[in-house]
Amino acid sequence: MTRRRLIAGAGAIVASAHVGVPAWAAQDVKLLNVSYDPTRELYSVINEAFAADYKAKTGTMVTIEQSHGGSSKQARSVIDGLKADVVTLALDWDVTAIERAGLIKPGWRDRLPDNASPYTSTVAFLVRKGNPKGIKDWSDLTKSDVQVVTANPKTSGGGRWAFLALWGAVAKAKTHDLSTVAGNDEAKAAAKAATAFPVLDDATARTVITTFYNSQVPVLDTGARGSTVSFAQKQIGDVLVNWENELWLALEEFGADKFEIVYPSVSILGEAPVAVVDAVADAKGTRAAAEAYLQYLYTKDAQDTIGQLHYRPRDIEALARYSKDLPPIKLFTIDETFGGWTKAHATFFADGGVFDALYKPLK
Repeated sequence: MTRRRLIAGAGAIVASAHVGVPAWAAQDVKLLNVSYDPTRELYSVINEAFAADYKAKTGTMVTIEQSHGGSSKQARSVIDGLKADVVTLALDWDVTAIERAGLIKPGWRDRLPDNASPYTSTVAFLVRKGNPKGIKDWSDLTKSDVQVVTANPKTSGGGRWAFLALWGAVAKAKTHDLSTVAGNDEAKAAAKAATAFPVLDDATARTVITTFYNSQVPVLDTGARGSTVSFAQKQIGDVLVNWENELWLALEEFGADKFEIVYPSVSILGEAPVAVVDAVADAKGTRAAAEAYLQYLYTKDAQDTIGQLHYRPRDIEALARYSKDLPPIKLFTIDETFGGWTKAHATFFADGGVFDALYKPLK
C-alpha cells in the first residue's frame, strides 16, 4: 500500500494485520488497538513485526485490528463501548478519561517505562516550498495574510498539543533542552523540582489564541490526519501546524519540491501514552497478548521503526540514528508549564473552558 493511498483515508478505519497466515490460524488471538489519527502507518508496520515475533515466541497467532481518529473522539468511543484491548492515544488525559470510566485500572502509567509513552514527538510547521509567507516562528502565525491549518482541540490530541504549544510559546514558558534526551529524565526532574509553576504571560496568550483561531484558521478538522489532508491535498492554507511525523508524511508523500518543514524556536514535549484496557482484555482473555504488544513497542526493532516513521524514540541509539530528520529543539513540558493534563484539560478544553470562551466559529 502506497503512502498516497494511506494518506487519503482521513477518517477512522479498521484494518487487520493477518501477516499472510491461514484464516483459521489468525483466530488464535485478536486484538483491537484504538489509536489516534496519524499512527496508521506506524502500527501497520509494528503489527506485522509483533505478530511474527509473538508467533515465534509463543506459537500463538495474533491478529491486530486498528481503529484511528481524533484522540479524544477515540477515547469517547472506547468509553461508549468500542471493545479496545489496548489504547495508544495522543495524550494522557484521554487514557485518564477511560480510567475514570472504570475500564482501565489506576496505576497504568507505572506499568511501562517513561510514563507508558514509548516515544515522544513535538509540534512544528509545514509550509509551501520556498516559504512564501516567511513563516519562522509562532509569532508569524498571526500575520494578517497567513492562513493556518490545524486540528480541533476539542476532538484531536494533536489539536490540543498544537493549542498548548502556541499558548506556551507566546506566554514564554520555561524551556529545556529535552529533544535529545530519549527517556526524558531531565523533563521528569524539572517537573519534580518545580515548587511553583512559572509565571506565564497568559494575557498575551489569550489575545494571540483568540486572533489565531478566529481569524487565521479557515477550517478545524476533527483529527491531525484530516488537517494534513486539508493542507497537502486540498491546498488549503499557508502553513500546517501539526505533529512532526505528519509533516514528514506530507513531505514524503507529495515531495520536497512542494513543501518544507520549519521548526519554531521552541515547542512542547508531546508524549503519547499506551495502556491495556483492563476490563476488555480480561473479559476477552487477551491480557497476555495485549501486554506483550505494548511491551514490544520498547524493543530495539520497534524503536527503530518509530524513528524511521519520524516519531522520537525513547531508545537513545535509535534517536541518534534519526537525529538528522528529528533535530534538537527547545521544549517545555505539560507538567511544568500547565500543571499536567488533568489541570490543562479542565482549564482549556472542558466544556465552558478557555477554548470555548475564546473560539467563535463562523455561523
